[in-house]
Amino acid sequence: MKKIVVVCLLLSQAFLWQPIVAQETAEPSEQEVKIKEKKEQIIQGEKEALKKEVVAINTRFNNGEITKEEADKLKEEAAEIHALNIENKIAIIENSIALSERAIVKFNDDDVNIELSTDPYKLTLQIFEDEESLIDIQYGQKKKYDKRTHSNLLISFGLNNAIIEGQSINDSPYKIGKSKYFEMGWLWSTRLLKESNAVRFKYGFSFTFNGLNPTDNQYFVQNGDLTNVEDFPTNITKSKLRMDNLVVPIHFEFGPSKKIERDNYFRYSTRKKFKFGIGAYAGFNLGTRQKLKYSEDGSKQKDKIKKSYNTANFIYGLSTYIGVDDFSLYCKYDLNTIFNDPNVKQNNISLGLRFEL
Repeated sequence: MKKIVVVCLLLSQAFLWQPIVAQETAEPSEQEVKIKEKKEQIIQGEKEALKKEVVAINTRFNNGEITKEEADKLKEEAAEIHALNIENKIAIIENSIALSERAIVKFNDDDVNIELSTDPYKLTLQIFEDEESLIDIQYGQKKKYDKRTHSNLLISFGLNNAIIEGQSINDSPYKIGKSKYFEMGWLWSTRLLKESNAVRFKYGFSFTFNGLNPTDNQYFVQNGDLTNVEDFPTNITKSKLRMDNLVVPIHFEFGPSKKIERDNYFRYSTRKKFKFGIGAYAGFNLGTRQKLKYSEDGSKQKDKIKKSYNTANFIYGLSTYIGVDDFSLYCKYDLNTIFNDPNVKQNNISLGLRFEL
């Protein structure tokens, strides 16, 4: 019991504690006043938290849930914890001050000019609600006041097919459910307006993999400048032509956002907000290959054939998406033909889901 009395007395008198410093006749600076206020807030907060815990412990004792010995022990433990909390939190403040008061370090040479400064270094923990970030921890640098550009990982996948000149897509020689595409890349988004985030410019690079699976036991055959689908001589279980591309997509994105303002910076959040993007892309074909799986003389065979198949080397097209937050429906259409002249004009089209992570 004596122990809890001692700890509580320390807590009740803690606001009187001050570092031992040389006496000065000058008035305390504004920074010193703020530091003192922060320490007093810490002490007061821990005292209030301790009071609530003591009330809860007394309630349990009065309800017969715990004995008096157990109640006293719980009070002692709670008092020790909050005393340590005060000690540690004040130590954080003092260490941060000591770090910020260290001298600027400079190094100069004919070819090198380095300047390191710890001012203004800080340690902060901010908790947001219903905003883009739940927890924001800063240490060692000042947060940029206005960050107009940020980046995201792009992942997209879905169905792939071709628009063939003079032919309905319902009569496509490619399987609609089996022909697929996949895209992965890195995007940057820059706010275009100074006082609004209604319009964003998105740009970056991505790898696209467009697949076409022929119907009716057929496969791709290259005969000189012509590429056709023909019947395979035996039963084929898989036939797929895949074109791998590296492209640079650019989009203008439109949609509302929420402005988050803090003391020393502000941000725009598009979390749970509608968005619409329209743009284009251009790039190069990295390679084309055909994968075949079939049975021959009772044994299963796999062939991977890498050749041009007369596919276009330069890739360019239009794309658009519409969605909410990081998720959207995505459509892209190649303006270049899949196969070079004199082949029948076929343009790749993809429809799927797009995620910006």
